[in-house]
Amino acid sequence: MMKKVVYAVFLLFSMAVMAQDQYIAETASSVVNWKGSKPTGEHYGKVKIKDGHFNVSKGMIIGGEFNIDMNSIIVEDLPQDDKSNAKLVKHLKSDDFFGAATYPMANFKVTSTEKKGDQTLINGELRIKEKTHAISFLADVSISDKNLFLKTDTFIIDRSKWDVKYKSQSFFSDLGDKFISDDVELSVEVEANK
Repeated sequence: MMKKVVYAVFLLFSMAVMAQDQYIAETASSVVNWKGSKPTGEHYGKVKIKDGHFNVSKGMIIGGEFNIDMNSIIVEDLPQDDKSNAKLVKHLKSDDFFGAATYPMANFKVTSTEKKGDQTLINGELRIKEKTHAISFLADVSISDKNLFLKTDTFIIDRSKWDVKYKSQSFFSDLGDKFISDDVELSVEVEANK
């Protein structure tokens, strides 16, 4: 009797796994867009997705995981050949911000999804500098037999939760108007294929 129960459970599990499709991220066209701000202005740019995938069942994302290459940070609001661009990129990679030498990868893992009108609410866990916190965002998702396209609305994370401390009012109370906002605007664009 026990063998039959175990076999039935195994069969159901196998059928559930088989019903899933996996779409692998196209890293050349998959990015995280970022924007940071301070009283005197803002900076924005991109970070590349190194690798990742979505699990799909019945036309819905049901899981997935992505690694984000923190050494790929680029700044787009300053000319690429400007010394200030290289200086800012170096600073963002430094221990003041993301410590890319020590923590080269950030990671996002999908924990659940649900339909919200024409969009999909994606819940997950974002790990930066070995600290993990739950985040949620809305996305436009298009899924075909061969391709998946995802583009999120802009959403905000509080960098202080991930120990990104530089000129943060959450850690330093004497900054006056020299602070950098803890709120970082993000949006994600992913193309994935079977």
